Amino acid sequence: MLWSAVENGGREAEKMKIQESAQMYLETILILSKKRGEVRSIDIAGELNYKKSSVSVAMKNLREHGYIEMDGDGYITLTDQGRAIAETMLERHTLISDWLIRLGVDQSVAVRDACRIEHVISPESFEAIKRHAEKAQP
Repeated sequence: MLWSAVENGGREAEKMKIQESAQMYLETILILSKKRGEVRSIDIAGELNYKKSSVSVAMKNLREHGYIEMDGDGYITLTDQGRAIAETMLERHTLISDWLIRLGVDQSVAVRDACRIEHVISPESFEAIKRHAEKAQP
């Protein structure tokens, strides 16, 4: 299931939260679209090393929830809502992995850890890390 109800810091700033797997698919679509321009399910399957059938099910769910659009030739584009989530995940991943590397963490470990952290960190904690990282940059 792609959805779970959440409360955000005591407020219901976000009625529903997209789950980690869906966030990862959206982020992957964004990255591939920047690299290749056009994205199809087979590209996502190859990038993530997933079965095409699993990706197809996920794309159907993302389409039904309004995060992506798919044309008649199978090309996938992010909707505004899907792009916003994808860009948030990519920003988190990039900043956290870069920050960990600057702290002396091995690059492969930093990237792997950032991939986990980006999905669970609260907006408040991420913004605090972002402010700290910006101040610490030379």
